Amino acid sequence: MPADEAGDTPNAPGTGDEAHGRDHGTGTGTGPRTGTGSGPDHGTGPETGPGSGTAPGPGSAGERGAGRGRVSGRSGPGGAGTGPLAGYTVGVTAARRADDLVALLERRGAEVVRAPALRTVPLDDDTELLARTRELLDTPPDVVVATTAVGFRGWMTVAERWGVGSALLERLDEAELLARGPKVRGAVRAAGLRERWSPASESLAEVVDRLLEEGVSGRRIALQLHGEPVPDVEEALRAAGAEVLPVPVYRWLPPHDPGPVDELTDAVLARSVDALTFTSAPAVVSLLDRAEHRGLLPELLTALRDGTLPVCVGPVTAAPLERRGVPSLQPERYRLAPMVDLLCAELTGRARRL
Repeated sequence: MPADEAGDTPNAPGTGDEAHGRDHGTGTGTGPRTGTGSGPDHGTGPETGPGSGTAPGPGSAGERGAGRGRVSGRSGPGGAGTGPLAGYTVGVTAARRADDLVALLERRGAEVVRAPALRTVPLDDDTELLARTRELLDTPPDVVVATTAVGFRGWMTVAERWGVGSALLERLDEAELLARGPKVRGAVRAAGLRERWSPASESLAEVVDRLLEEGVSGRRIALQLHGEPVPDVEEALRAAGAEVLPVPVYRWLPPHDPGPVDELTDAVLARSVDALTFTSAPAVVSLLDRAEHRGLLPELLTALRDGTLPVCVGPVTAAPLERRGVPSLQPERYRLAPMVDLLCAELTGRARRL
């Protein structure tokens, strides 16, 4: 499952690889577009250093961008059109942390097309989360798995506003509490709780493996989700005899206005977008579903295979594309800045090869 560093900052939810990913720092992509990221982890804010790679030579990116019509939602290139991405157009499908991603791209000279593919259900209005929280209060879980810091904090905050914050903390304190990684562990401790165990890898798969090794038959497991289901995890635990209760913190819905997504899709089909970035699996699914609704899915998949370069923050985000036979570029570190650095290196490398 989930997000980019995108998954553990408090200004909005995410569900990409940082949020629910595999072993942090060891991710690899799929297909011939796989690459590796470089540079420090700058996921918690805009990066200030220069991008990797060198600026494309004359007649490369500039020629590719010439004669293109403008798309609503495009921003002008940063840095007065200088930098390794000068002359390139990059699509951004993120809803949360979009400003950070756009800033990273524009600082490297890219022209950006923004088209949020998702919107989130406000926590206070999330009746499904409230119902699951009350269920856990009535019938306490044996195990609670916290998967993201922002999701866990959001759950605790909204529970307090609902008037059940203290009761929920008491239930969590009584359970075996597992935190997926250091950021989640920090959120757990900030709430006055103490985790029983947390993997250094930030891997949800490692948490599941530990539970299966311990034995889960007859145990009631609350699994804090972040924007999307994790059916493989739920199925593995249920197959071993556990009762699994997903806790859906931050659920995604399609955008109210599909116009920007449609315009971005049309631009990809017209081959006027050089790269398309994704920071969560639900954003990929939403974009593909919208294209299918318009009868354009086969054309879009073809364009992503041999035209526009799909760039995903990690393998969890890339999974919906992989299932459709679309390879993508992915950094080793599941964060925004390494993703942008890798994109710079790939596009400028292509320009040099051409």
